[in-house]
Amino acid sequence: MVRVWERVSSLGVADDVVVATDSDEIAETLRRANASVALTSETHPSGTDRVAEVAELPRFAGFDVIINVQGDEPFVAEPAVRGAAKVVTSGRFPLGTAAAPAAADALDHPNVVKVVTADDGRALYFSRAPIPWLRDATDAAERSRIARQHIGVYAYTRDALATWVSLPPHPLERIERLEQLRPLAAGLAMGVASVSELPIGGVDTEDDLARANARWLELSAHRA
Repeated sequence: MVRVWERVSSLGVADDVVVATDSDEIAETLRRANASVALTSETHPSGTDRVAEVAELPRFAGFDVIINVQGDEPFVAEPAVRGAAKVVTSGRFPLGTAAAPAAADALDHPNVVKVVTADDGRALYFSRAPIPWLRDATDAAERSRIARQHIGVYAYTRDALATWVSLPPHPLERIERLEQLRPLAAGLAMGVASVSELPIGGVDTEDDLARANARWLELSAHRA
């Protein structure tokens, strides 16, 4: 979590950065690193519910747009964060996120979340399944052109965030274990910013964590 805070703070996209966590251990680690932290309830069903609790604190009452970078994306890049934010600040959509072209071998991997969009960039569906499904091999090139891998960053207007968390968890959300399906099922529009590159080393498994640790040490060495 300290890594994510450092990474996002260095991007220069947000006016303020805080880590929301329900873990005393994480909070104490952050404080020792002089990072900003907000300790939240342990009962939240999703990260967005946790973000909403922090957004209601008096310290953040003046912010109109809230950005959520998930802790499993420690190397999220500026274009994804800025792109998701711009989807909302431009007034196009009340909710924003980002995606990049998906590699062919990622489509069948359940830890990789895929998204399909409408022509205006609105998210139609997110899934751990390979979407769009390739029925005929002759359409492989076309699917490769439009297949997108979701990046774990969200932006919300304050009203959209409040609406999202007022909704009960949806069956689609529970089945896929994807919180973004809750607002989609309720008809809230989420725009998807298209970026050219995926983050380096999202963390979903123990092997991912080992690679992320090695990558962080490498980046830290270059900065030293």
